[in-house]
Amino acid sequence: MNKKQLRDLECLQKESEQGDFTLKLNWDTLRSRNGIMQNDFLHYEKGQLVGFVGLYDFGSKLEMCGMVHPEFRRRRIFTNLVNEALDAALGREAREIILNTPGPSQSGKEFLKRLPCEFAFSEYQMKWTPTELSDYEDIVIRPSREMDAETEIQLDIQCFQFLEKEAREYYQRIQFEHTLKTLMIEADGKTVGKIRVDHSEGEAWIYGFSIFPEYQGKGIGKKVLKKIVAKQHGLGYEIFLEVEATNAHALRLYESCGFKTIQRQDYYRYKEENREARSAHL
Repeated sequence: MNKKQLRDLECLQKESEQGDFTLKLNWDTLRSRNGIMQNDFLHYEKGQLVGFVGLYDFGSKLEMCGMVHPEFRRRRIFTNLVNEALDAALGREAREIILNTPGPSQSGKEFLKRLPCEFAFSEYQMKWTPTELSDYEDIVIRPSREMDAETEIQLDIQCFQFLEKEAREYYQRIQFEHTLKTLMIEADGKTVGKIRVDHSEGEAWIYGFSIFPEYQGKGIGKKVLKKIVAKQHGLGYEIFLEVEATNAHALRLYESCGFKTIQRQDYYRYKEENREARSAHL
């Protein structure tokens, strides 16, 4: 999207977020699209952006999120955009297509009931509240270098179940996300994990936190999180992260370091159908 379309999308998001919920549009990704594939589907009425659906490629998953202006609902604008996006998504090699809606959004849930999909998991956005942090000084965290590429790829394969091809493609794509910094975690003189921090508008978001399975359960993760949070807090950032609710251990880890849930996103797994059958549902 060009700069005008991005500004239009910001306006549409503000108009669409009615009630106590936030749409997950992955702005860092939107601003760094490389234009190789069509991932953004927009609908304008008399020069006003009133509908949007975006596709987001996360290795093994292709996620979809969108919205329509409240004054333009029940006109099949969103339905048509979703159909376009699903047609594009089904033409790719993603192992699964995931549709995302804010947990409190009743209109989002009602729309998804008409699609051939099933609930997959919930993801919680959490915000750090000032908490005393200690016992992390011995952990080593350093910026990722070119020589770390293979380690990053293997961490995505072993910890996030990416296929090798997916992990390599994902690694190449995130190199274009200039606000995202990857940090490597060291223990016993070896690189054992990674963590990514994205900076935007005074906020620091933590992503992609992973440690090789053989080094898990040793207290490394908690020390890493404390050190990252202390650093970002010292730089004046508000600090956020995301975690899947299915990972109860990770949820407790983040809560013990001062994070509290502020939003929930619900994810639904799409069950492939042809367009004619899908249109019958919608």
